Amino acid sequence: MRELTGKTALITGSARGIGKAIALRYARLGANIVVNYASSAKEADATVAEIERLGAQAIAVQADTSVVPDIERLFAEAAARFGRIDIAVANAGVELIGLDFLDITEEQFDRLFAINTRGTFFTLQAARHVVTGGRIIYVGSSTTTVPVRGEGLYGSSKTAPRYAVQVLAQELADRGITVNTILPTAIEGAGVFTEPDPGHPVRQFVARPGRIGRRMGTVDDVADAAEYLASDLAAWISGRAS
Repeated sequence: MRELTGKTALITGSARGIGKAIALRYARLGANIVVNYASSAKEADATVAEIERLGAQAIAVQADTSVVPDIERLFAEAAARFGRIDIAVANAGVELIGLDFLDITEEQFDRLFAINTRGTFFTLQAARHVVTGGRIIYVGSSTTTVPVRGEGLYGSSKTAPRYAVQVLAQELADRGITVNTILPTAIEGAGVFTEPDPGHPVRQFVARPGRIGRRMGTVDDVADAAEYLASDLAAWISGRAS
């Protein structure tokens, strides 16, 4: 299936982890890919090379999504290279968990909110560059659905954009642009689970009886959701989180 042929997808934070998995999935479906990175140029170039081996076109664009002019430049370079932006995935973020609320520092607050909240908000605002009938996807977090001790800062920083998605979905409805949120749980190969740690309590928790597959989620599981939301099958779904 090559249902994204001729379309262009921009994914923030896509040099590795969940963003990379989404970029590769869209490339397999025929889309042109804009790989965004903040500082990992080597990883971004490797991701572009991997995309090109799949037969798709791709460029890597350095942009710090906590800096609004960088976001504008990112979208401008994407449009200049491919002529249009059909899909925008606001994925860039940082994860910091295991902090009791009373111990959170101002520096930690500023760092997470600069990227996860401010950066995502203005990435979503850059939706004005997405073509009519396009798709906007926010990669949020399941921490926004259930309060968990130690995740007060991270969950708070991911909650505001989730609300913004619901508002933006209404405001862009007349242009036929859908806006949705993916809410991954702990994902193997992303965030704090980028490196293997078999003894981590979360891995033991998800392996208990009653859990589907008795395993953690994977970056490809998230890419499955991103594929669906970018497809014509999801044309009537907007303002939702799943």
